[in-house]
Amino acid sequence: VQLQASGGGLVQAGGSLRLSCAASGRPFSSYFMGWFRQAPGKEREFVAAISSSGGRTYYSDSVKGRFTISRDNAKNTVYLQMTSLKPEDTAVYYCAAKYSYGTYPYTREREYDFWGQGTQVTVSS
Repeated sequence: VQLQASGGGLVQAGGSLRLSCAASGRPFSSYFMGWFRQAPGKEREFVAAISSSGGRTYYSDSVKGRFTISRDNAKNTVYLQMTSLKPEDTAVYYCAAKYSYGTYPYTREREYDFWGQGTQVTVSS
């Protein structure tokens, strides 16, 4: 599967952005999807994930209550709605896919099979 992330940009603290990740290739509904981010000088970290059906979602503690992951399997797209953004949310955001129909919470980078190219999110104070 090929993944194309978009929607990043520059936003002031407290603002909102919605990231999208469009997939092509194998049936999108067979993939567990995740969002990760990497800030300058830091390792890539888990942000959010969603099961193949969309019925289960998972979040890191740092974004819980502020970010919402969702998917539209008819459009082969996963979204990350980000609200109440903070300067520490500044990072390159990556979407990732793992072939799985299950609901096991895949939160580790090495568990994913495919990665998008990343989209930059910058939050100014």
